[in-house]
Formats: sequence, structure tokens, C-alpha cells
Amino acid sequence: MSRPPTFTPPPCARTRVLHTERGDFAVLDAAPPTGAHSTALLLPGYTGSKEDFIAMLEPLADAGFRVLSVDGRGQYESEGTGRQESYSQRELARDVLAQAAAVDDVGPGGVHLLGHSLGGQIARAAVLLDAGPFRSLTLMSSGPAEITTDQQKKAQLLGDALARWTMAEVWEAMRALDPPEDADTGGGEDLRRRWMRHDPAQLIATGAQLSAEPDRVAELAALPLPVHVVSGESDDVWPVPLLDDMARRLGAPHTVIEGAEHSPNTARPLETAAALASFWRGL
Repeated sequence: MSRPPTFTPPPCARTRVLHTERGDFAVLDAAPPTGAHSTALLLPGYTGSKEDFIAMLEPLADAGFRVLSVDGRGQYESEGTGRQESYSQRELARDVLAQAAAVDDVGPGGVHLLGHSLGGQIARAAVLLDAGPFRSLTLMSSGPAEITTDQQKKAQLLGDALARWTMAEVWEAMRALDPPEDADTGGGEDLRRRWMRHDPAQLIATGAQLSAEPDRVAELAALPLPVHVVSGESDDVWPVPLLDDMARRLGAPHTVIEGAEHSPNTARPLETAAALASFWRGL
């Protein structure tokens, strides 16, 4: 679970609703001081939310990018359906295309799509459906296929628990195994509030997806779309050598953020934002 340093947006950003042809999505919308060079659409990972990118909003806006960080369907402040079938990867990918189509004032540089972890695999599915709306794709701590065996076991345990217990009961069980750190905003209350607003059907469905995702790197490599791979120095969800090999197969740069693990966006947000801005401006 990503642990953002705060759930309070910086002055450059506001929480709002993005209205699309596939429904409404809660977003953090950060604007640069002057006209935007381009727009970045950021998709969070499993159990995460738009706040996972909150510490990168100001540095990216200062670098001239408009940033929209999105709660996907059934995540935190975006309404869920309660039906697992509505969270198929294809349906979530179609949501991303609708989000990109709904963004106004994109800027001359177009829309850069970024997905962290689960969000990366949804982003990949979106560009494989239609790469036309996007100028680039960044896969952050998001691998070529299924998650590691150990992580698959965790996802299965969580799915089984969610099928039997309430969200509150599962939260208490998780906290007993992994107590919140003192640095967590509000002593962990913000994280609990976010967890309680997730749709359990979304968590069950996407957890299963992560455990069964096929390798689609060759399909992605065939697209005329610039790709950037970003990771921490270590990763227990997809090992870094696997991410490095994926980047090689894609012919894409692989930026390793020192001092970060699976969530460079929260562990080293300034360094991560600088790497993203450099890649996007280089296009």
C-alpha cells in the first residue's frame, strides 16, 4: 500500500470531478503558473488513490505540466459498482480513454499517460486499445506480466478475506500485521478512510488480474509510442532486473530512482518528478 505524506493538495492543485462519457471520476488537478507545456494523466496502483502522486504535483506543475491524478472506478472517491465484472481490465482501460478525451486545455505537448503498478497495466491496456490520444506512456514499478508468486499469495489472501469479511474487519487484520508508521498522515486515519471507501469488488477483481496478467510487451513494442520505464532500486512486486529486461525489449529508457522501492512517487517524489519532466520535455 502506497503511503502518501499527506492527503492535503498543494496550492497549485484542487480536488474536482472529471465528467466523462463513462461516468465521473475524482481527480487532483494541478495547474502550472503559466500555460501548460502538456498534460500528464496519472493512474494509481492497487489499493491506492490519486493522493499517491500528491507530492509530485507541485514540482511537475512548476516544470510546466498540467497534472491530473485520477481515482479509477471504485477507488477512494470515485464511485464503484459493487460488481466484479465491471472491473475487467478492458473496462478500466476504456475508462482511461474516456478520461483522456474529457481533459480540456491539454497544451501543445499532448497527454502523457503514466500508471503506477496496477495502474501501469491498465495504462498499457488502454494504449493497446487506442494509442492515439497519448504522446507517451510511462510504466512506473509496473512489470511485463503477473506479479511475483509471493505477491500472488498475498493478493489471494486479501481477496478471500474481502469475500468473507467487512472492509473494517479486513483493515483491522491488515493493521495488526502491518501497523501504520508514525509518519503516516493522521496516525493512519487518512489511510483507513481511503481503504473504507474502496469498492471491495474492485480490489478482488484487480487483485486477480495482477496474478494472471499475460506478457504483452511485444504488443506494446509494436506501437509507435514512446515508453519510459521507472522503478526504485528494489521492488518486491516485480524484481528490478525483470523491469530492466522489459525496458530493453521495449527499446525504452529505464530510470532507477535511488533510495526508492515499489513506490518512488511517495518515497522520492522530487527525484521522480524530475525524471518524468526530463523524459516528457525530451520528446
